[in-house]
Amino acid sequence: MRTGIIATSLGQVGGTIFFILGGVLLLEVLLWGVGRAFRMKNMLLYMLLAPGIVGLILLVVYPLVFELALAFSNMSLRTFKHPTFGIKEGIDNFVRVFTRPVLKQTYFFPIFFRTVLWTVIQVSAHVTLGLGLAILLNRPMFLKNIYKAFLILPWAIPDIISGLAWRGEFHYEYGVFNIILTRLGADPIPWKSDPLWNFVAMNITNIWLGVPFMMVISLGGLQSISKEYYEAAQIDGATSAQKLWYVTLPLLKPILTPAVILGVIWTFNNFNVPYFINQNELESSDLLVTALFRAAFEYNQYGFAAAFAFVVFLILLFFSLWYIRITGGLKGVKE
Repeated sequence: MRTGIIATSLGQVGGTIFFILGGVLLLEVLLWGVGRAFRMKNMLLYMLLAPGIVGLILLVVYPLVFELALAFSNMSLRTFKHPTFGIKEGIDNFVRVFTRPVLKQTYFFPIFFRTVLWTVIQVSAHVTLGLGLAILLNRPMFLKNIYKAFLILPWAIPDIISGLAWRGEFHYEYGVFNIILTRLGADPIPWKSDPLWNFVAMNITNIWLGVPFMMVISLGGLQSISKEYYEAAQIDGATSAQKLWYVTLPLLKPILTPAVILGVIWTFNNFNVPYFINQNELESSDLLVTALFRAAFEYNQYGFAAAFAFVVFLILLFFSLWYIRITGGLKGVKE
């Protein structure tokens, strides 16, 4: 039975893929015909852009529209076959996000502030440690390539595997941290049952995973900075700290701004690490994305979860626009 379900699902996915590819091919033929009929010189440009535009519509626009439509419904496991769509249902869902528990006992705002704290800790640690390591690796160093390989290794490991491995390290009896603490004469830490220590465990794991990305981005930016700037600063008598503050950081700004925005979005939406580390499913350790997952796939409240997801999307959109505006971080890219 399971084999039949898998075969049916693969057949549906394959049919959908072939349908999309056929549609894109037909669109390309139509564009080519229009360009030839009207003798349009720039039609090749539109033909090259067409697959990307179709992909953007299917992967971004359509899911967003579908999610918004689902938010204005009462769809759940009980009403899955015959949901009701309407303004009233949508208003009820969005009001419920802010006024009623999103899970059994936890409300939106405690989870939101916990997620903000998680994001601030993570992005600050990623940028600080990543930039510091990049500055060290940008200097002449023996076996530098080997150090780079070891430092990039956490980034190369899939998040799920890393999360499962780190979850074992936080085991109460057999985890490496509690074994070390026990041998030092200290009491073992309840990493999984205590909300505070569970939050600490999530942060340790994700810092280990996220620093290599920021290190690679920063190192690429540092290597693109001309040495003439530092030589000029050296002639003016600038110290190492002044070179970092007045030369390095301003020149890295166009590179770090998109990296920080991506880091905030990825961290804010990080699911694997919080979900796998929070093995006991403590509501007091949930972040927005894990609470959203539980609302949708454990409590089967699909319409409410869609409204919840749209609120998270608006929060991230507002932050991205605000951060770009106050930093002017993309001006260097445009110029």
